[in-house]
Amino acid sequence: MTPSEIFLHRQAQFKEQADVFQKTYNQLSTIRLIVFVGAIVAVWQSLTFSLWIPVTAGVVGLVIFAFILRKHQATRHQLKLHRALAALNADETERLSLRFSRPQTGEEFAIKNHIYSNDLDIFGPHSLFRLLNRAHTRVGMQTLANWLLAPADPIEIAVRQVAIKELTPLLDWRQELEANARLEKQIAEPTDFLEHWLHAGENESILRWKKLRWLPLLTIGFIIGAFTGFIPWSVVLLLLGFHSFILSKLNPSVKAYAEQSQGIVDTLKTLGVLLKKIENQPFQSVKLKQLQYQLQSGSTTASKQIDTLASVTESLNFRLNPYFMLAIGLPSLWDLQWMTKLEAWKKTHRHDLAKWLSVAGEMETLCSLAGFSYANPQYPFAEISPESFEFKAQQAGHPLIHPDKRVCNDFELSHVGQTAIITGSNMSGKSTFLRTLSLNTVLALAGSTVCAAAFTCSPVRVFTSMRTQDSLEENTSSFYAELKRLEALLQLAKSSHIPVFYFLDEILKGTNSVDRHKGAEALIRQLHLLHCSGFVSTHDLELGMMSSVHDYIHNYSFYSTFANGQLHFDYRLQEGVCREFNATALMRQIGIEIQ
Repeated sequence: MTPSEIFLHRQAQFKEQADVFQKTYNQLSTIRLIVFVGAIVAVWQSLTFSLWIPVTAGVVGLVIFAFILRKHQATRHQLKLHRALAALNADETERLSLRFSRPQTGEEFAIKNHIYSNDLDIFGPHSLFRLLNRAHTRVGMQTLANWLLAPADPIEIAVRQVAIKELTPLLDWRQELEANARLEKQIAEPTDFLEHWLHAGENESILRWKKLRWLPLLTIGFIIGAFTGFIPWSVVLLLLGFHSFILSKLNPSVKAYAEQSQGIVDTLKTLGVLLKKIENQPFQSVKLKQLQYQLQSGSTTASKQIDTLASVTESLNFRLNPYFMLAIGLPSLWDLQWMTKLEAWKKTHRHDLAKWLSVAGEMETLCSLAGFSYANPQYPFAEISPESFEFKAQQAGHPLIHPDKRVCNDFELSHVGQTAIITGSNMSGKSTFLRTLSLNTVLALAGSTVCAAAFTCSPVRVFTSMRTQDSLEENTSSFYAELKRLEALLQLAKSSHIPVFYFLDEILKGTNSVDRHKGAEALIRQLHLLHCSGFVSTHDLELGMMSSVHDYIHNYSFYSTFANGQLHFDYRLQEGVCREFNATALMRQIGIEIQ
């Protein structure tokens, strides 16, 4: 079956299973109500008999009710999980048609004036991030963004490729991991509060009073003694007053933690589930085994420690109920008991949580790229060349253009200091071609599969200048904005330890033709002497004449034809300078009378 058929089949399968769980869930709701009412009636009717009969009836009813409640909660979880799995497969089907249902665009991870992200639609409504992203944790989406914003070194690319190859066929495991993350909406929120708490140091007020954690044992003994008449109640009240004094001293720090951690318990529980799935999966590749190794915590595991943190935090948050605090919290010194455990957890795992979150994020990113590979089995991994600069693409296409409309091209460029000049008529495909090659290079250097039949590239720094615009806020014209962009290219070329691979679209378009030609020619000569190679697209045909003098200049072009009042484009790259343009025909079409 094709990926599309597989996703549609799984969507229907999980929806059917969800319907079964929904039916069971409804039945258990009814049974739970019957048991609850039945237990009350049984206790009421047996009150006229010996005391042990209503007590027994109540205990039996409570046990049965608790059993059904647990079953009910487990069924509810399975219902939500299977609905999430159905939704994931619906999302994968939509993604194949380049329709994105998830709201995350990745724009919060964008870096202003980045060397290529804005020009290549790395983030945004119709972006590479949305095409790839199957992460749900904040750290997972941040990791994916980081991988798309900077190239990895060749060794890291190689280990990522092997890990992605291993994960690609593990469809059930990957989707279960993603579905569990999808269930908790808060998991996409930043974890700033926890990180601040972990690095705030030990709480002095807790340290000051933690030696009195045993005091509730004495107080409870005195309460029992007061009920039996051996100890006066005034002593008990005095002890409870001392309890109240201790809790008042702890209240500011405890209240701050409890209120801020209210919404994080479910997130921690979900993180524990994700880490447990990672810990228990038998992996073979070096990268995945290394991630698993980082989840070992002494004699226990990261998932168990995260579960402990969630459990302690949840227990502490019972204090937010005033009736609970009066009946149980005060005599037991509840705040002191659980804050002491929290402080002990913090002391032991202060430096571990960030590492565990990083593992979860990296695994989600690898699964995102594995999902992209699974959905596009025809896409290969790139070969990373050991040459100083080598670039070969066979049938490379733009991954954000629908396959039915996508036109693919071959291209090769070798050795540092080379420039390919692309000429062609308006809308003939120059800009799309530049984005196609640069975007696939970004994918290759992240370790991902690429939209091509075959792809080879050396480690490079991609740089683009395509969408320079004027800025009222910065008081710059579009021409000056482009100059600033080219200045950034020259600085990068001088400082980068690996070659810069540049893509300059409609170079120096904001000035007159004479200055444009002089400036572009001078820039190309200067780039030749620096540690870089790349592309320049232009309407300046004379720029192509540089190839007759310099062997590092190579001319390519795109054409259009005009027939029966219509423009036709084949979007196929050809060698040589373009000699046919469509601007006159376009102007005539809109009514400009050109003789």
